[in-house]
Amino acid sequence: MIHVIASIQVKAGSLSEYLEAVAANVPLVREEMGCVEYVPAVDIAADLAPQVLDENTVTIIEKWESLETLRDHLNAPHMMTYREKTKDIVAGLTIKVLQDA
Repeated sequence: MIHVIASIQVKAGSLSEYLEAVAANVPLVREEMGCVEYVPAVDIAADLAPQVLDENTVTIIEKWESLETLRDHLNAPHMMTYREKTKDIVAGLTIKVLQDA
């Protein structure tokens, strides 16, 4: 199992626009071969140390059957469209790609 934690930093004032774009893309991703889970999430105040809140970050929690299916996902036509649609509102992106220990 491959796990991905993708943190997307959106430009200030663009969160709702970004969330609309990602919500439109989620059903297409979930239909992909090898997709086990694909969930966009935003920070909530949980009053837990050492939590750091960021109102301009969306974290996408993903699970894929294999590294190959993850790579196929990144090159899927709907992902190309999604990246083009969001390129002017995304300020940065970091990802962690993990496997079961």
